[in-house]
Amino acid sequence: MVEKQARGAARGPGRPREERVTHAVLEAVVALVAEEGMSAVTMDAVALRAEVSKPAIYRRWPTKQNLIIAAAESRIGPLSVPDLGDFRAELREVLTARMEAYRRPGTDRLIAGVVGLAAEAGAGRSAYGAYTARVMSETRHILERGIERGEVRPDTDVGAAATLVAAPLVFRLVSEQELPDSRLVDELVELVARAVGVQP
Repeated sequence: MVEKQARGAARGPGRPREERVTHAVLEAVVALVAEEGMSAVTMDAVALRAEVSKPAIYRRWPTKQNLIIAAAESRIGPLSVPDLGDFRAELREVLTARMEAYRRPGTDRLIAGVVGLAAEAGAGRSAYGAYTARVMSETRHILERGIERGEVRPDTDVGAAATLVAAPLVFRLVSEQELPDSRLVDELVELVARAVGVQP
């Protein structure tokens, strides 16, 4: 009993350990994808790379699909942009944050893998759709805020406009195989603002 308590004390509080395991697993997924591609991501390989047990992985992510989505969200997750009082400034914040995330090593293969898996997911596509909705939620929010302030046309299709914002960076990274940069961000801010903005 004393020995068990000693082991528990040495391990420390549960939450920090949980966070360490979660971080190690998600980083292992990203590293495997970056080095070898999505096919390298198996529960065995992730457990070995992260130095955790397979049951520890399955407790958090019951399927490979859940694990891949969680890894993607650890790199490209929801944003929070404060009200800057200016649609262009807020749009630039979103695009700059995405650009910086996409430039991190391995993110190109991770995104390409997620897109490929989503196309093949069948009934599981809703999980990828939910992830995409979370990722794009702040873009929709700043568009709606722009409409309220009178900067964005009130007849703007917010969903279509959010796709217009998100797609170019992903296409540049995955299809054109180039890292998006600040010049592209500047161009997109102007193009999107002209497309949906209220004309003087």
